[in-house]
Amino acid sequence: MRIPQLRMEATYAKLAISTVPAKLDITQPPAEMTIEQPSAEMSVASIPARLTIDQSQAWASMNNKHVFQLIKDAADRGRQAVLDYIDRTAVQGDELMRIENGGDPLADQAAANSEGPPLEFNIALVPPPFSVKVDYEPGQLDIDWHIQKPRIDVNTHAPIIRYQQGAIKIDLAQRPSLHIDVVI
Repeated sequence: MRIPQLRMEATYAKLAISTVPAKLDITQPPAEMTIEQPSAEMSVASIPARLTIDQSQAWASMNNKHVFQLIKDAADRGRQAVLDYIDRTAVQGDELMRIENGGDPLADQAAANSEGPPLEFNIALVPPPFSVKVDYEPGQLDIDWHIQKPRIDVNTHAPIIRYQQGAIKIDLAQRPSLHIDVVI
């Protein structure tokens, strides 16, 4: 005896998946920047140094004087000589006025008037030491800077972002089926 048999054939479903990837594009435009540096300003103020050398006393000690100084010295010596003569004449006049007191005032006065002053000899350095006067005033230099700050201008640009959305597509590539046969 034969028993009928069932034969089954099944086909499974197949899926087809296709994808479109997402795209992201980012572009950053460069920033625009301007830099300006104003030049610094400098001011200089100076007082020059001063050196003063006075050698008039050294020249005067060597009898090399200016003509005005020579005239003044001669006038001073002449005035002093007149004053000395007036003094000596007054004293000698007083002595002669008292001739009755004794003594020999005429002989004494004749001897005093005929002799000059005693001569003096001395060794001297010409010009004498420290007769040249030196004076120095140092100079002064002031430098002043006025520094300007730099001017910086920056214009930034936002980034450009392009986004394309991705996709996933799912299709049924093969339908499922079930086939049943009876075999005797």
